[in-house]
Amino acid sequence: MHKFILKRFLMLIPVLLGLVFILFTILHFAPGDPAMVIGGEAATEERLQEIREEFGLLDPFIVQFGNYMWGIIRLDFGVSWITNNSVGEEIFARFPNTIQLAAMGVTLGLLLGIPLGILSATKQYSALDTGATVFGLLGVSIPNFWLGLMMIMFFSVTLGWLPPTGFGEPIQWIMPTVAIGTGSMAIIMRMTRSSMLECIRQDYIRTARAKGQKERIVIFRHALKNALIPVTTVAGLNFGFLLGGAVLTETIFAIPGIGSLAVSAIQARDRPVILGGVLLFAVTFSVVNLLVDILYAFIDPRIRSQYR
Repeated sequence: MHKFILKRFLMLIPVLLGLVFILFTILHFAPGDPAMVIGGEAATEERLQEIREEFGLLDPFIVQFGNYMWGIIRLDFGVSWITNNSVGEEIFARFPNTIQLAAMGVTLGLLLGIPLGILSATKQYSALDTGATVFGLLGVSIPNFWLGLMMIMFFSVTLGWLPPTGFGEPIQWIMPTVAIGTGSMAIIMRMTRSSMLECIRQDYIRTARAKGQKERIVIFRHALKNALIPVTTVAGLNFGFLLGGAVLTETIFAIPGIGSLAVSAIQARDRPVILGGVLLFAVTFSVVNLLVDILYAFIDPRIRSQYR
């Protein structure tokens, strides 16, 4: 098991290196002069030349990329071109809000998606199954930014029940969590339903019922445990997708997270902040996938036995 974890960690290195290289290349060769972004439109040519020399913008591309990678190795993500603050400090100050938002979205998806999926599978072709299927299709189809705007208009503007922006108080978590977690809930519900239908048709389920086991024990102890493996995969992938979806949700609800920071950085063409935010997203997504793989071993004894 330890060798597997170490191998997965080592595999992250070329993936992250390739991601940084591609993104750095795109931003480096994008139209425009970075010195103008740093100095502003009113900067003189002499000032622009000083900025190019100070930030190493006159160096060859490979030298600039090497200097940036050396800074990442030393956990130095550079300085924001707009605010002149440390990129690492700005990102890690906002990172907890983004992680909390994505975690609450996945939690909402699991708490509602798994029970609805179980009920839909055990009551196949019933009115409950049809309603859950329609609800799941709506959850997947409705964009989270549109849902967020509609909730602000209804619950904040019309009814005045919930605050439209912010993320400091628990009451401010409700609408962002629902907006970002609805799609995840629908996907988890559909995956739980299909996985449960496959499991409850297996021979060992018929054997458990033939032995006189209660239906509750058959469903939750025998079928659900085997059906959770693909659900776990979907939940882990959805966590990574929700990190990306947080960009829109944080912007709509004015949440001080990495998503809103990335939007501001893209608009201002602040390359160090863009690179730092995307790199942190990639590392988080990769670590979550690793944790999901490790979780498999605790869910399924057959997988755990492969690492002994």
